[in-house]
Amino acid sequence: MGATQTREPQSPGRRERKKAATRKAIADAALRLFLERGYDDVGIREIADAADVSTATLFKHFPSKEALVFDLDADRETGLLDAVRRRPAGRPVLAALREYVLAGTAVYQDAEMERFLELIRSTPALSEYAHRMWMRHEGALTQAITEASDAPQGDPTCAALAHFALETAALARASADPRTAVESAFDLLEHGWNATRPGV
Repeated sequence: MGATQTREPQSPGRRERKKAATRKAIADAALRLFLERGYDDVGIREIADAADVSTATLFKHFPSKEALVFDLDADRETGLLDAVRRRPAGRPVLAALREYVLAGTAVYQDAEMERFLELIRSTPALSEYAHRMWMRHEGALTQAITEASDAPQGDPTCAALAHFALETAALARASADPRTAVESAFDLLEHGWNATRPGV
């Protein structure tokens, strides 16, 4: 009787690399097809076939069709909270948030990113999903601002600042001039309507 062959178990590092590679292949295939033919005209099975995976594998990595387009959201909340909690001494919270959101608009100058943004703007399901993705961090950002400003829990001004700071991302995505849109929104947050539009 021949010796029984045993499969050598994969190390955790190798498993994670394979999962990451599969996830990237799926996301890349989805974005390519969406840009070529439009979001609504591409099916999940087509994406799975293009990535050479089963639909079951696709859904293990992405819970919905919309999620296929937004593969870089995992670190967003960490970045937002770090902008507030790790800001340099003496830098106001609002200035730190302005800087963080403005840094995100830099990628909009890339031609490929412009195609990506146009896909989002022209697809209501993606626009709504992108907005929900940002706004789901509202509670955590409110808490970080509350702690940073030594405000009492439940302070509505901290909640308002978190809400409107996050909404600036939607303005940037929809604007032909994202940087100006963000600067204008934060000018309003910093100085108020009466200062930016006196007499109006």
